[in-house]
Amino acid sequence: MSTDDTLVLPAGMQVFQRGWLSSNNMLLSGPDGNTLVDSGYISHAAQTLALVEHALNTADPRRARLDLLLNTHLHSDHCGGNAALQRRYGCRTLIPAAEAAKVRDWDEDALSFAATGQRCERFGFDDTYQSGQTLQLGTLSWQALGAPGHDPHSLILYCASEGILISADALWEHGFGVIFPELDGESGFAETAATLELIASLAIRLVIPGHGAPFFDVKAALARAFARLDYLRADPVRNAQNGVKVLLKFLLLEHGRLACAQIPQLLGRMRVFKQANQRFLQLSDAAAAQWASAQLVKVGAAELHGDWLVDRS
Repeated sequence: MSTDDTLVLPAGMQVFQRGWLSSNNMLLSGPDGNTLVDSGYISHAAQTLALVEHALNTADPRRARLDLLLNTHLHSDHCGGNAALQRRYGCRTLIPAAEAAKVRDWDEDALSFAATGQRCERFGFDDTYQSGQTLQLGTLSWQALGAPGHDPHSLILYCASEGILISADALWEHGFGVIFPELDGESGFAETAATLELIASLAIRLVIPGHGAPFFDVKAALARAFARLDYLRADPVRNAQNGVKVLLKFLLLEHGRLACAQIPQLLGRMRVFKQANQRFLQLSDAAAAQWASAQLVKVGAAELHGDWLVDRS
């Protein structure tokens, strides 16, 4: 494992850095088989299959199978490729234990898919895992750690021997995922702080985040994350505003462009948006949609082309 800024991964470990619509994926190969961590969004499922197949064939065509699929959490951009991978490989699937009943019953609102206006093809699971459990993935031993905040049931994976953290959306190089529980009137800020404190207590040389490039400067990333958390906690409206912008940006990433007249209706169908708007923004759907669109244009994340809001990534 390199200690400089050159990304050198342990043998049998590969990272697929994806665009922001899909989470990053980690392929871990060892004598007991091949494991994929997270599977991206449903509209990128074909790309996920192609990436996995190419990597498996390149490593060892005689063992070009996926044996295990593991999800850090069940937001649509982390598990949207599950069903496609299960069909292709018949792989065993592990999910966080707290999500088992929701997946078994396929409760799309409790799983956040309907609540965020996102899609996920139904998938099953073979087993669960939980915080404190040790998993042998590839050639390495990983400890699962609870990482609530962005998602109450999210788990992160820590390899102490290599100083590697698979952080999902608990820590990015420049922040972390939307603190969704706070939008629903539940606690999330305190849990995010506790998760960041947990990460700060670990001996980490490399973070592989759920989105963005792997990074080495963990101290600087944590400083930015704590500062952002302080900013959001100082005025919870800011977290709600961020959440609404992210919901709209996700729609743009998926569709490429949206008719401006359609955006209020699309947002209004989302329980997460309705809760955030009712509790914090207190705008009509039309006014909230206009505000969010203008914010995305202001920061260069979208452009207005006549009556269309167009993604700019």
